[in-house]
Amino acid sequence: MLRPMNDFAHAPATIRLGDLEVRRLGYGAMRLPGKDVWGEPDDPARARAVLRRAVDLGVQLIDTCWYYGPYVANRLIREALHPYPKDLVLATKLGAKRLPDKSWVPATTPEELRRGCEDDLRTLGLERVDVCHLRFVPSPVPFAEQLDVMVDLQREGKIRHVAVSNVSLGQVKEAQAKTAVVAVQNIYNVDGGKSALAKGAHAEVDDPEAVLAHCEAEGLAFLPFFPLAVGGVGRHGRVTELAARRGVTPAQLALAWLLARSKVMLPIPGTSSVAHLEENWAARTLALSSEERALLAGE
Repeated sequence: MLRPMNDFAHAPATIRLGDLEVRRLGYGAMRLPGKDVWGEPDDPARARAVLRRAVDLGVQLIDTCWYYGPYVANRLIREALHPYPKDLVLATKLGAKRLPDKSWVPATTPEELRRGCEDDLRTLGLERVDVCHLRFVPSPVPFAEQLDVMVDLQREGKIRHVAVSNVSLGQVKEAQAKTAVVAVQNIYNVDGGKSALAKGAHAEVDDPEAVLAHCEAEGLAFLPFFPLAVGGVGRHGRVTELAARRGVTPAQLALAWLLARSKVMLPIPGTSSVAHLEENWAARTLALSSEERALLAGE
């Protein structure tokens, strides 16, 4: 059992993912590859340094997948951190792929889902993925059939815990009817998930508050992707003004708001900079008053 960190301002300091327990601030590997999440980074050594520093700081969950790069993020993680610390949880996702024109398209047939899982295992150097999200991307393959593949992979010992991503409340419940689900990864941030990138790249789902409320009731971790609205939090007056008054960055304020918003919230901000990583990690120490939380929520 982990002991909560004394300087963590937002109780609880940890959250469970099935039989795993991690600190309630992780790291997303999407920013490790090159521009547009494609190809090699300009400075691979710096990318590996970010990963090592994340673990040194206390990050215990890294979110990644084979199609970041493709394969680049996973390879960098393995180069930097393998053999992995015993308390490090690697979370992946299936359901999409990249084409040579850098587009994001569905990869939801049974064969594609299985191949994606094998690619994650191979490139990360694992025998079993700790947490694997089935990411909903509109496609001809019914969501129920995709879930069946996830359950089969879990039974075969290739996935430890099943999670879902970019899903409606109905899809969360549909997944729970088939197997134990430990987490939901949906867009959520102080910006309301309204960044231009988010609008163009991700399906519209139910009211995010309804999905979050269900996670709270069921004890599911909620991983907000784009927690910093792809940098958009720095363009909102209420965020920048309060950040200036508090002497912190808009990103720190946005992350602190997420941590304060719900006990099941597990932000996974990504960055390719050690300095930004350290700034993000410091957000866990930033306490917010009820008035500040309401202001940031636009209430």
